[in-house]
Amino acid sequence: MGTLSTALAALTAAPTDPITAPAISYSETAPVLILLGGAVLAILFEAFVPRRMRYPVQSVFALLVIAAALGWTLWGKSQEDYGVTFGGALVVDAGTYVMWAVLLVLALPSVLLMADRVSEPGGAFVTQAAAKVGSSRDRAAARLAAPMQTEVFPLALFAVAGMAIFPATTDLVTLFVALEVLSLPLYLLCGLARRRRLISQESAVKYFLLGAFTSAIFLYGLALLYGYSGSTQFSAIAAQARAGESSDVLLIGGIALVLVGLLFKASVGPFHLWTPDVYQGAPTPITAFMAACTKVAAFAAMLRVCLVALEPMTWTWQPVLGVIAGASMVIGAVIGITQTDMKRMLAYSSVAHAGFILLGVLAMSSAGASATLFYLLTYGFATIGAFAVLTVVRKGDGEASHVSDWAGLAKRSPVLAAVMSLFLLSFAGIPLTAGFIGKLSVFTAAMQAGLGWLVVLAMVATAITAFFYLRIVVVMYFADPVLPGAGTDRVPVGAAAPTGPLAGGSSGGSAARSGSAATSGAAQPSPAGTVAGAAPFVVVPGVLTVIVIALAVVVTLGLGLFPGPALDWLTIPLPLLS
Repeated sequence: MGTLSTALAALTAAPTDPITAPAISYSETAPVLILLGGAVLAILFEAFVPRRMRYPVQSVFALLVIAAALGWTLWGKSQEDYGVTFGGALVVDAGTYVMWAVLLVLALPSVLLMADRVSEPGGAFVTQAAAKVGSSRDRAAARLAAPMQTEVFPLALFAVAGMAIFPATTDLVTLFVALEVLSLPLYLLCGLARRRRLISQESAVKYFLLGAFTSAIFLYGLALLYGYSGSTQFSAIAAQARAGESSDVLLIGGIALVLVGLLFKASVGPFHLWTPDVYQGAPTPITAFMAACTKVAAFAAMLRVCLVALEPMTWTWQPVLGVIAGASMVIGAVIGITQTDMKRMLAYSSVAHAGFILLGVLAMSSAGASATLFYLLTYGFATIGAFAVLTVVRKGDGEASHVSDWAGLAKRSPVLAAVMSLFLLSFAGIPLTAGFIGKLSVFTAAMQAGLGWLVVLAMVATAITAFFYLRIVVVMYFADPVLPGAGTDRVPVGAAAPTGPLAGGSSGGSAARSGSAATSGAAQPSPAGTVAGAAPFVVVPGVLTVIVIALAVVVTLGLGLFPGPALDWLTIPLPLLS
């Protein structure tokens, strides 16, 4: 007893270091806090809001949360509310606000597309995720077009919050936490497709397993950089690299492994192996969300890591990253030609575009950073618009994803074919579209940085990718439409006639199948089952899908014709805060 008292007395008398609370600026980090707080509240809505009210409450609330975060971002940039906060873990500067704005502007139409319940009756997401595939409960939910799971909205908010932390972090540990916050909801969302549930679940498992391996690789790289510099702060790593007093083996190994983690999230080849399967199997709104928003987060984080932490060692990693960018362009362009599934074709398109975007990062300049964000903005809207169009072109009880199903679409739905052609031409970088200005900006920045050989390769890859984009345009305008009885697929009895503004109102479309009924404006599965001899058809899109497509068209044309104001606003001054 006496010994214990003596020990306690010694501990009490010993001097203690005071714990200093980190400085926190709530105004600077408000967009992230709004997103995280909104996600938590959305989970509470799932627990306490009556089931029949969850869909309108959750969908409207998610949109309001993202809009509030975007509004605060615009206000913060106008007020130049900059600083380092959360004990040096987060930094908010002009570049952070620009990256947040691009991310949130793309997140809004993505969530609108998730909320649509017209193109796919009941929504694109499964009614009961726990129901066994093919069970009586699963079949009944699909047959009755039961409302979708509303948990997708809080999951999407958590994912967007993680993406928002990515470009603001100035510490590797915080970057890893943000990586997991954005990844875990995406793993779940990929497996919640209403149709083709086995493929959806398979894609979720593949994404999860490969993502887990990549997270481990990133964490190992973090440990090597910590061993090199004694800190996980970007500024400390850069200072140690300038001093050159530690082993370069740890530094080079850490750089390689950390960049692998970021390249995986950005779908840069050859770290893209998850992309085609996940894009094909995930619900189409989630595919659009990942293709647009996840790319913004990954490249935004890559910009900050390269421009701050790795800037003193540019000579070591820039040539290697240049080779990876070239490989990504070639892989996406060449393999994309062979694809016959629209979603897989767009997946390999994203791999090629990731190589183009990487040119802006490699430029290591203010012009390169600004061009990267502009490219991400233009590519994101065109991608979301293309996937939105994909949701309304259907065959049987699912989407018409095979290229041949789009034959003669211009005859059935001229407006929809014109819209899809616009997005494809923007992908190809045709003048008067936003994609042309995006490519021009990135290529110019790369040329100014002395990366002429990569720009030449990018131009060749652009010409190759234009082939499979224009192939879709040719199929839509010059191929004969698929007639009823021409195939052996199965189609719901009583699917809706393709009328309405985006369906084109063509009289030929109503003859595409028997027993058509336009009472609901969407394909209605018949309790009697399906009939053979399916032909692709166009459903009347819901209001939310119309808004998404219209917004994508306006941005694609607007930024192609008048890019100046957007390019000026997206300017990222260097050096970045750290």
